[in-house]
Amino acid sequence: MTTPRSPVAEQYRTIRTNIQFSTVDEEIFSIIVTSAGPGEGKSTTAANTAVVFAQQGKKVLLIDSDLRKPTAHYTFKVDNHAGLTNVLTRQSSLSQAVKYTEQKNLYLLTSGPIPPNPSELLASKGMKQLIEDAKMDYDLIIFDTPPVLVVTDAQILSNAVDGVVLVISSGKTELEGAVKAKEALLQSQARIIGTVLNNKKQQDNQYYYYATR
Repeated sequence: MTTPRSPVAEQYRTIRTNIQFSTVDEEIFSIIVTSAGPGEGKSTTAANTAVVFAQQGKKVLLIDSDLRKPTAHYTFKVDNHAGLTNVLTRQSSLSQAVKYTEQKNLYLLTSGPIPPNPSELLASKGMKQLIEDAKMDYDLIIFDTPPVLVVTDAQILSNAVDGVVLVISSGKTELEGAVKAKEALLQSQARIIGTVLNNKKQQDNQYYYYATR
């Protein structure tokens, strides 16, 4: 997000505010960002939400847990030789695999090499330990996960974090798909803290709207 005064940047700051106020009694330390289907903007939303939290002074760890189609290393222009999969298979420690970004306070754990068993890795004890370890060093952990209706990865991670943000693309996500995605997450005991409506045009600007349940 290179234009902090743009309408899009302002909407991401609105998303940040609403995430912070989505719970009254509990602080949110970890969230996943997902969507119903592919191409709906969940990776862009995850990355830019991480940026605005970092700009606020939070120490943020963005984790690319889309182990089937990772994109964060392209977004932040870093290598992906080692990442999440290396940590989960104990080939690397979390501190060794985390990468710096150009944004102050924002750190990135790329996907690492694509494994043959993504769902099993995400459901492993190693993932739970990673989250606990990350909470010791970071104020907020944001997971970019695969779409809910494509694979079960988002559902697997959803009950291991404090909240879920569901991205819906205006004009692309069908109502039935959005409902099915929400139901699948709730069946996994996920805590849906809000929805981002993506690509809604308003005065020719991309517009993001966040609403809690």
